[in-house]
Amino acid sequence: MIKASAILFDLDGTLLDTKELILASYRYATRKVLGRQLPDEQILPLIGIPLVDQMRHLAAEHADELVKVYRAHNAQVHDKLVQYFEGTREALDVLRGEGRRLAVVTSKRKEPACRGLARFGLQEYFELIIGSDDTAKHKPDPEPLFVAAERLAVPIDTCFYVGDSPYDMQAARAAGAVAIAALWGMFTHDTLLQAGAQHETSTITTLPTLIQTIESTP
Repeated sequence: MIKASAILFDLDGTLLDTKELILASYRYATRKVLGRQLPDEQILPLIGIPLVDQMRHLAAEHADELVKVYRAHNAQVHDKLVQYFEGTREALDVLRGEGRRLAVVTSKRKEPACRGLARFGLQEYFELIIGSDDTAKHKPDPEPLFVAAERLAVPIDTCFYVGDSPYDMQAARAAGAVAIAALWGMFTHDTLLQAGAQHETSTITTLPTLIQTIESTP
């Protein structure tokens, strides 16, 4: 039996539906910098690690320019394209009502992460936001989760990490946190299971019940 000392959340694909925002920014950046649009199937598996690492994987020699153009376009269309997962606020209300400590651990930089949360009035639920600019290493490395636990002053092995990417699951398992797969995000059930997911939930509205179930299981 384990009692959660904190619930940590990924951002993109977990708290915010940013798939179309990300793909639109990628399409624009690759057309402008590379002169061609890369297929979505080449981009989607990279979502969940820092943007600069994604770009280095796709076109190392143009990575810096791709990041610059991507971020500029992303900022321009952000509020129009970022979407809300139905039930998110209600689920967070339940968790907060239970006295849960909530935090965000994302591979996105803190400023755009806060902007996305504020777009839907979600920032107030979280006492801590760890962005890619807060750590030297990034998911799937466990360092961001260790930093979050340290700043919250809680044991990492009593933290639950909710995320939709294999990098989230790998980071959680490497850190010793409880890995919960958010199946409403951008990756498949099988991908998350293979990456080490210990628990799963199909919608964010069922997350509070799942957490209670985990805590009550011997």
